[in-house]
Amino acid sequence: MYHDHVRRDKLTSKAWFLGVLALVIMAAGVMGGVGHTGLGALVAPIAAILPGGEGFVNVWVALGLALFLTLNVYLLGRLGMRLQIAAVWLEVFGLFLLFFYSFDLSYSFILGKLAFLVTQGVVTTLYISAMSIAIAFVLAMIGAIAKLSDNGFAVAIASFYTSFFRGVPLLIQIYLIYLGIPQLGYVIGAIPAGVAALSLCYGAYMTEIFRAGIMSIPRGQWEAARSLGLGPMHTLGLIILPQSLRLIIPPTGNQFIAMLKDSSLVSVIGVWELMFLARTQGREEFRHLEMLITAAALYWLLSIVLERVQARLERRLARGYRH
Repeated sequence: MYHDHVRRDKLTSKAWFLGVLALVIMAAGVMGGVGHTGLGALVAPIAAILPGGEGFVNVWVALGLALFLTLNVYLLGRLGMRLQIAAVWLEVFGLFLLFFYSFDLSYSFILGKLAFLVTQGVVTTLYISAMSIAIAFVLAMIGAIAKLSDNGFAVAIASFYTSFFRGVPLLIQIYLIYLGIPQLGYVIGAIPAGVAALSLCYGAYMTEIFRAGIMSIPRGQWEAARSLGLGPMHTLGLIILPQSLRLIIPPTGNQFIAMLKDSSLVSVIGVWELMFLARTQGREEFRHLEMLITAAALYWLLSIVLERVQARLERRLARGYRH
């Protein structure tokens, strides 16, 4: 047992070493053009006082990076799990910031537009996503019950619904609803069209999630409820669904996060959500990259918040199942 543990530790150390070596090799290759980037301006003064001067700048950068990565991996390996995760997160986030810093962005432009993106774009995005997930939840419940019923008509309608809306790209669904319904004599607005498309599409995916969650409950639960005189709907609402929510919530939370990002597709029909504003606000001054990076950061921040809410819900629903 002890030898197996030591062997695993040695394999882990070797894996770390090989990973560092691979990173160093890649860095040495990338650094071939360091003199032509913003990093070259930082390295050149240092390289001037080192042996070989600027001619060996790539070599010194590669060696310095190798030393830094080796020391970094060694120090991280001595931390506990939680601190290790936090440290790696901070380091990777720092690399992202360094990557974006090399783009020569106009931060004053970003700050000038940030309030408008949040108050108009983020609010509209959250409104559309919240409305869509609520409607999709109802559609998924109806669809799952229909697919599990003994009624052939209900099964056929539900299976057709899930097949079509999972098989057709969401962008096409948005266009079909926004441009197709007016052909029937009813003009639909951009936001209702976007909400309808998102609800129908994600309702189809969530139908299968609900169906799987309901089917995970043993059949004996239904039979026990029937023996107590409960009808099918009472059994479903009072016994089956409360138990299946523990399995339904995690994938449903993932669907909500995915919907939050896919809501950017409704920008094609003129909805003033986050992606639409990011494209239009940077157009006049040709600051498209600033706005796209800002939108990406806001989407990521919203996703992190939703992930935390989902984690709390999962822990709350799993309390009665812990051993």
